[in-house]
Amino acid sequence: MKRRSFFKTGAIGGSVLALSGVAACTAETTSTEDEVVLTDFELNETTVEELQKKMETGELSAESICKLYLDRIAKVDPLLKSVIELNPDAMEIARGLDEERKNGKIRGPLHGIPIMIKDNIDTGDKMMTTAGSLALAGNVVEKDAFIVKKLRDAGAVLLGKTNLSEWANFRSNNSSSGWSGRGGQVRNPYYLDRSPCGSSSGTGAAVSANLCTIGIGTETNGSIVCPSGINGLVGIKPTLGLWSRQGIIPIAHSQDTAGPMCRNVNDAATLLGALAEFDPNDAETHIEKQAIPGDYTSFLNADGLKGKRIGIASQMLPSDKRVKALFDEAVADLKAQGAEVIEDVKFDHNREWGSPSYQVLLYEFKADLNKYLAEHPKAPSRTMAEIIEFNKANAEKEMPWFGQEIFEIAVEKGDLETEEYLEALTNSKLFAGKQGIDKVMEEHNLDAIIAQTNGPAWTIDWLNGDHFSGGSSSPAAISGYPNITVPMGFVKGLPIGISFFGKAWTEGKLIEIAYAYEQATKHRKAPEFKKSLMG
Repeated sequence: MKRRSFFKTGAIGGSVLALSGVAACTAETTSTEDEVVLTDFELNETTVEELQKKMETGELSAESICKLYLDRIAKVDPLLKSVIELNPDAMEIARGLDEERKNGKIRGPLHGIPIMIKDNIDTGDKMMTTAGSLALAGNVVEKDAFIVKKLRDAGAVLLGKTNLSEWANFRSNNSSSGWSGRGGQVRNPYYLDRSPCGSSSGTGAAVSANLCTIGIGTETNGSIVCPSGINGLVGIKPTLGLWSRQGIIPIAHSQDTAGPMCRNVNDAATLLGALAEFDPNDAETHIEKQAIPGDYTSFLNADGLKGKRIGIASQMLPSDKRVKALFDEAVADLKAQGAEVIEDVKFDHNREWGSPSYQVLLYEFKADLNKYLAEHPKAPSRTMAEIIEFNKANAEKEMPWFGQEIFEIAVEKGDLETEEYLEALTNSKLFAGKQGIDKVMEEHNLDAIIAQTNGPAWTIDWLNGDHFSGGSSSPAAISGYPNITVPMGFVKGLPIGISFFGKAWTEGKLIEIAYAYEQATKHRKAPEFKKSLMG
C-alpha cells in the first residue's frame, strides 16, 4: 500500500516455467465466458486441513495437488501477473514428500501443502530474490531465509515467488501498488482494472485467486493487511520477533516482518505457528521478548468473542458511508456473539507517530539495505547508491511512470547513531506503543482494538499513482504489535476487511477473536475475475 500517506499525514496510521515475461491483461482480453471458466477449479477455496485429509485417504497426493495448482497458474496468472517466478523443483519436492508419507513420515500440518512467498524473501534454490527490481535480476542466493528453512522443514511445497510493489513500495511517493520493473502490474482478481494494494500484491492476488493454498507477505506499514483486505483474505502481521526477518530484503528492521496471507483464519493460524521461532541472529526489534507458542490453532474457538472487550478506534472510522455501514454491521455481529464493544477509543498521539516513523524508515532503509547487499556478495548491485544509478541508466524499464525520490532522500541520510534518527525512533515507538496501543487498552481494559482495514480498491493508475482509500495499519505497524484482518463484506463487489490489533505477543487472543468473528459471518467469497466495475 502507499504507506507514505500514513507517515506524512499521521492520519491512521502443466510445466514449471518462469512467468515474469507474461503480458498483463487488458480490458479486451477477458470476457464473461472467460470469467465462468476461471472460477471453475477443483481446489477452489480448499483449506490446508481438507488437503491433508485428501492426501491421507489417497484421493490426492502432494504431486497431484502441485500439478493442479501449476496448471491453474498457467491458465489464470497471465491475467493477474501475481507470480513472478515458479520453482522448477516444485514437482520433485512434492514427489519426495509423497514418498515420505508413504513411509510413514508426516512432518506436520503443512506436509505437501503448496505455498507462494513474496519475492523479497531469500530462497537458496534456483529462483531469484529481487524485490521486483531489475537491479537485482540474477540474484540467486546461497541460503534460505530463516522462515523459508522452517517452511521446508515443515514439508511445505514452495511453488514459487509472487510479484510485489517494487522495493516493497518504498521507492516513490507516486507509485502504483503491485507494479515492479521485473514483474509488471499485479491486478485485483475481483475486478481486473482495480488495485491489489501492496506491497504484498502478488501474494494477495495469488492466494485469493486460488493459485496456491497459502501465502506469505511482508509488512512495514500495511503491506500485509491492506492487500489481504482488498483481496478478501485473512492476513496476520505478527509481533516483531515472532517470525525471523533474516534473509528478507529490508526496509526497516524496527518495523519489518513477514506474515501469513490465507483464505481463512485456520490456515493463517496454522502457518503462523509453523514458522514462529525466536531467531537470536535477527535484528533488534525494540520489543521485550516473550515465549513464542509453536501452535496457534489451539486458539480457534468459535465462542471466542464471549466476554471480550473490544474498542473501536474512533479516529480511524471510515469516511466512506458504504464502508461505515459494513463496519456498523460488524460491530453488531461482535455484540451478537457476546463481545462488549467500547464505542469511542482515542489515541492521544495519532497525529504524532507518522512523521518520526517515516524518518526512521529513511535511515534504516539505507543502513539495512546496504547491510543485506553486503551479505549477498553475488548480488548484481552492491549498494543503495548503485541501485539509484542502475535505475537512472535503465529508466525506460525501471522508471517509466514514477521515480525513485525515496531512494534519493534515504541515501543522503546519516548512520544509525545520528541524533535525528535516535529521537525519531524513540518517539515513534513511544507514541504508537506505550502511549498508544498499550495506554488505550489499559485504560479501557480491552482485549483488542478494531478498525476497517481498507476502503474499496481504486482503479490502477500508473500516471497518478495510488488513490489510497483508507486504512488503520499504522499504530500496530509502527509499534511492532500484532494486527489481523478478516473479510468484513463487500462494496460493489470489492472486498473490505476489518482489523483486530492489540498489545505485543497477543496473537493468540486476536486469533480467537478473529476466528469467532469469521465463523459467525463467513464473508469470504472467491473472486470472479470481472473485467471492470464499470462493465
